[in-house]
Amino acid sequence: MRSYQPDLTPPWKRSAPVPEVPAEPDLVVEEVATGFCGAVIRCEKTAQGPTVTLEDRFGKHRVFPMEPRGFLLEGKVVTLVRPGPGGPARPTRTASGSVAVPGARARVARAGRIYVEGRHDAELVERVWGDDLRIEGVVVEYLEGVDDLPAIVGEFGPGPDARLGVLVDHLVPGSKESRIAAQVTGDHVLVVGHPYIDVWEAVKPSSVGIDAWPVVPRGQDWKTGVCRALGWPENTGAAWQHILSKIRSYKDLEPQLLGRVEELIDFVTLPD
Repeated sequence: MRSYQPDLTPPWKRSAPVPEVPAEPDLVVEEVATGFCGAVIRCEKTAQGPTVTLEDRFGKHRVFPMEPRGFLLEGKVVTLVRPGPGGPARPTRTASGSVAVPGARARVARAGRIYVEGRHDAELVERVWGDDLRIEGVVVEYLEGVDDLPAIVGEFGPGPDARLGVLVDHLVPGSKESRIAAQVTGDHVLVVGHPYIDVWEAVKPSSVGIDAWPVVPRGQDWKTGVCRALGWPENTGAAWQHILSKIRSYKDLEPQLLGRVEELIDFVTLPD
């Protein structure tokens, strides 16, 4: 005798099973209806049902109901559920917010490079994106200024298999930096920048424990002026080490810097 399943829906019309994933802190998901992408901050019980709060890379929070098939995890539909006691360990993430790859070995360095203006810029990029850069095989070098940028780019000789990305401080209309950057063109070189006078300013003041970065009068060395205004010893090297020690992840940096660095990483890692 032929047996029949209780569900007579044709197989091609049945919904594929969707995995349930505990909404552990720092898990990064995308809400399917709005496209909002962020890391899990907390889960709560409400009269309407369980909710999850996500925080995007710019620090914006959104609350969503934990509905079936309501989220994408690494491009696949999932149902978020409240994590239970003794559940799976929370995902490990790099300082940039990427999923960490335990035991991953550094890739052999690419021919392409990312240039930044100074040592402090390079140390900040290493602090936040270092793990990602090693996996991608991207080397970051500092230039000690961009006055000779066109000649430096010409000497490097960017090409299809050796793309060059450059991060410039204070890249705003009318600045010296913008005039220099405009002289650099080519399909295999990308110059981007942030609006801050120095990369110090790209660190959120709250992360350093101050209300705001001081306004330093024109004609003064900006870093020295910041130290003076904040009552710090006028030792810019020590001041930077203090600032750097407060940077734990991308959340401590301003969005205007975050987007530009990730744009450069994407550019130099495009397939040859």
